[in-house]
Amino acid sequence: MRLLRVIVVLLAVALIALAGYAYFGDMRADPQHMRVPVQIDLGGLPAGAPAPAPAPAAPATPANDGAAAAGRDNAGAPGNQGGGTGNASLD
Repeated sequence: MRLLRVIVVLLAVALIALAGYAYFGDMRADPQHMRVPVQIDLGGLPAGAPAPAPAPAAPATPANDGAAAAGRDNAGAPGNQGGGTGNASLD
């Protein structure tokens, strides 16, 4: 019985020592300075040249052209695997 008590105490001390080493041990990496050259691509514009104006936006088109004319919603449209309204329940 006494031997079992000694084993349990030694096991508890070993676990406490392991936790202490993990918490207080020196496990940090040494900091290292790195210099990496970076090339910036400005899109071929010379220095000081103004940027071109953005193109005007195209008019919006419906995602499924024939669905509205046929009187149906997008539930049966190709690519819409789930069907329905898209409101999913996470129960």
